[in-house]
Amino acid sequence: MHVLVAGANGQIGQHIVKQLHNNPEHTVRAMVRREEQAEELKKQGIDAVMANLEGRKESIKKAAKGCDAVIFTAGSGGSTGPDKTLLVDLDGAVKTIEAAEDAGVDRFVMVSALQANNRGHWNEKIRHYYAAKHYADRILQTSSLNYTIVRPGRLLNEAATGKVTVSDNMEERGSVPREDVASVVTASLTEENTYKRGFDLISGETDVDDALRTM
Repeated sequence: MHVLVAGANGQIGQHIVKQLHNNPEHTVRAMVRREEQAEELKKQGIDAVMANLEGRKESIKKAAKGCDAVIFTAGSGGSTGPDKTLLVDLDGAVKTIEAAEDAGVDRFVMVSALQANNRGHWNEKIRHYYAAKHYADRILQTSSLNYTIVRPGRLLNEAATGKVTVSDNMEERGSVPREDVASVVTASLTEENTYKRGFDLISGETDVDDALRTM
């Protein structure tokens, strides 16, 4: 599968790009904002394209052309304000969804946030972030794309464990290493049990492939 990664230079995105690059079943195209980022990826033998999620949809469509799938793992980051959250996490995601449809892409995997689908469980301090994720996810669900929405808990920079818990509606809070999130995202690409559904994700006791296959 030929996969475009939007947000390839982010902390989860870097893990996803590396995993796809090392997987003989896939080829990866990394979408980044800056020329120096693209050049560094190309030095590693990774196809890289430049497009800005705050720019025109056509540039994202061009980046997605010829791909079988798109992974959206971009975000404005915790140091920006609500305005950037709306422009990147919401409008950037929606533009990427529209661009994927226009480019003839079938598969789309979205990295969202734990319980973004459930307003009663949003973190009060960052409600704008959850609202952006909530509505981007809803627009993806109404698109023509074969989607998966992965909603991870608090993100950690710890080493991967390879063990997770997934649920359609997880009541408990939890955390998960970013590298494990990347593994779940890449495994979801071809796991039919994840098609046309969203799920919450935290660390657990089950291997990634088994967790996705049996949830």
